[in-house]
Order: sequence, then C-alpha cells, then structure tokens
Amino acid sequence: MTMTDPPAPSTESWPSPDVDQVRAWLADYVSDAMRVQTLERIVTRLDDVVVARIPELADRDMRRDLAASTRAQVRIVLSRLASDTFEFSLPQEAHVFARSVAQRGFELRLLLRVYHVGMEAVLAYMTEVIEQRRSSTPGLERVVLLRLFELTTKWVSASVELLTDTYMQEREHTLRAALNRRTETVRALLAGDEVDAGQASTRLGYRLRQQHVAFVLWTDELGAAPHRPNAEATGSLERVAVELSSALGSGPVFIVPSGASALWAWVGVEDAEHGIELGVPGQVERRTAAYVEAPFRVAFGAPGEGVSGFRQSHREAVAARQVVERSPGNSRRAVGYPTVEIPYLVGVDDEAMRGLVRRELGALAGRDANTARLRETLRVYLRSRHSPEAAAKELGVHKNTVRYRMQRIEQLMGFPIETRSMPVQVALDCVAVYGADILS
Repeated sequence: MTMTDPPAPSTESWPSPDVDQVRAWLADYVSDAMRVQTLERIVTRLDDVVVARIPELADRDMRRDLAASTRAQVRIVLSRLASDTFEFSLPQEAHVFARSVAQRGFELRLLLRVYHVGMEAVLAYMTEVIEQRRSSTPGLERVVLLRLFELTTKWVSASVELLTDTYMQEREHTLRAALNRRTETVRALLAGDEVDAGQASTRLGYRLRQQHVAFVLWTDELGAAPHRPNAEATGSLERVAVELSSALGSGPVFIVPSGASALWAWVGVEDAEHGIELGVPGQVERRTAAYVEAPFRVAFGAPGEGVSGFRQSHREAVAARQVVERSPGNSRRAVGYPTVEIPYLVGVDDEAMRGLVRRELGALAGRDANTARLRETLRVYLRSRHSPEAAAKELGVHKNTVRYRMQRIEQLMGFPIETRSMPVQVALDCVAVYGADILS
C-alpha cells in the first residue's frame, strides 16, 4: 500500500489528497500515545471494556496476562499505524494469553470474543480521540478512521488465525497432561504404592478420605457395531455412570476410561450407615437395576474406606465382572460383589468347584426342568433361613408346596438338609451364578 494510491475502502490505500497531512496527524498521535502514561491509559481503557463484556477475565492473573497481551499489541499496532505497508508480527505476550485461556479450561469462543470486543473498543476509543484532535483539513478524520479500520480488521483476523492454533495446542497438551496425571495416580493407588491421600485427591478432583463404592461399567455394543464412533460410546457410558451414582444416593462420580467400551468409576459414600446398607448382598442391584439396560452391564464392589477401600472396592468390582462374563446367558445387567463373592472365590479353581457341586448336590445335579425347580426351591429356602413361609413368598407358591418339595429334595439327596446346609448353599449359589454348564 502506498500513500499515493487512489482511495478504495476494500484495499490498503489511503484516499487522497491530504496524504502528508494524514501522515503528520498519525505521527503526532503515535508519538503522544507511545508515552508510558498514555499507553497505560489506552491499555486500561481497552481491557476495562473487554473485562466488562467477558467477566471470566476479571480474575487477577487473567487480567494481568490480558494487560500484557494488550500492551504488546498496542505498541506494535501504533508502530505500524503510519507505515505504508501492513507488516504482521504477533507478540509473544499474545500467545501467552491464549495459552492461559486454554489452561484455565475456557472454551475457544472466549478467546475469539476477546479480539472481537477488543476491535470494537479500539474503534470506539479512536473515534473519541479523532473528535478531540479534530483537524481543519477536510476529510482527514474519515481517512484516519478508514486507515485504522483496515489495519485493525487485518490485525484481528491474522491474530485469531494464529492464536487458534496456539490455543488448541495448549488445550490438547493440558488435557493430555491432566489425563496422564490422573491415570498415573489411579494406577499408583490400585497398585498399593505409597501415595499422599491429600495430593492424590487434588490430582483426581475426588476425595479419597471417605467411603467408596467402585463399579465397572461396560458394553459389548462396539463389538457388534464397529462403525460406531468411540466418542459416542464413551459419552453413553459416562451418562449411565452418572445415573448410577444418583441411584446410589451418593456423592459425585469419579470416572476413568478403561477402553473403547468400558470405564471404571468410584462413588463417594458420605453416610456410614448407607455404606453398610450398600454392602448387603442384593441391595446395590435393587437400587441400580432400572438404570442399566442393554447393551450395558455393571459390576459393583463392596463399600470400602479411604485409599485402601478405593483399591479394594475396585478389585471386587473387577472380580464381579469376571463372574458375569464367565456366566453364559447371564441376563443380569447389574451385579454386586457381595452377591457373588462365594461363587467367585470357589470358582477360582474350576475343577474343584465342579467337584463341590457334583458332590454336594448329588441327585439335584440334573439338567431337567423339574430338578432345576427343586434346586431353586432349596436355594431360596436356605437363604430364607429355612423358613417355608418366606421361601413361598419369594417363589410365589403356597407354603405347603415348599414343604412338599423339601421332603422330595431330602429323599433325593439322602440326608437332612440341616446337616450340610452351608456347603449345599455354596454349591447352589455357584450353579445360580455360573449356570447349568458347571453341573457336568
């Protein structure tokens, strides 16, 4: 752009005549504005407008970074104001401010809004300055404003393009670093390493000095639909995890991805009595079953206290998941470790478990429907503390039906149930959990 080109609002040229007067006016203004006190007044004026429109920047540290960026850019723009060419050079302070915005977790649109509001503030300020320094030269004010508008527009456009890249790079780095710190902290906690609970809580954003209920949530849907985006599956898992936390009536949920179709989670339990309640076999399933529909499954650990409880509850949730995945055709969507603890421990040695089942059940180890019905009656009877009335209520039959079946069961087994109720109940629980395949 030269000082003698014909006027055209869409180009970099200045309208003529009055080129010398325009240059003189700009040089005089720049000389005055570059004085320290004047420059600081300009920076404060512009930043006040930005902060008033974007209150997230009112924080002392953000305001300081904003001022440094504004000051550095005003200096450069002023130095270019009387130049014949547009030379773009974004100062380092502007990149620092963009990184601060990313580090604070603000969205990109906040950074873009800073520059658009800033451009409006610059034009409003310069309009006032021109009015105050009105010249007797005809058309001078219009030429100055046009020059300023062209320069400011190009500056903002170029700045936004460069700083968007800076923001995205810092945002990615910050998120990756935070995720790495969280992952490393969780790994150390689960490995039993010496970890300061306070520092670990800060890194995780989750309080460790409380009771926890851990759970593992997963889905097999990605295996059936590999075209489905991972982000969509992860979002669905997180939504269900939040709903499960609410169903447990506990504190916020802490989530760690464990793969494309699964996650680990912990929920804080504030009330000790509530924790005891959630440790009762079957209780956590009853509370959460309505929130877990196909294709999702969830396995819970028992409540645990502090760092050791964080670790132990997770291990139990993983163990409960192993039981579920080992059980072919298992229709349960939610399972708690207290419910399957004995079958899990017995099932560690598969051959020993099968031997136990065959030995203890004897004639009740058949696969036919009638024998299966007798097994279920016996299992409910034993869990009902040998009460025919309670068992009948759960089974939905008359109490005399339960009494008749119990007589038939003892005839088939050849001994009174009370003499071996404990090992028989363990064998029945194993069949209930792992399915009829373990009968042979």
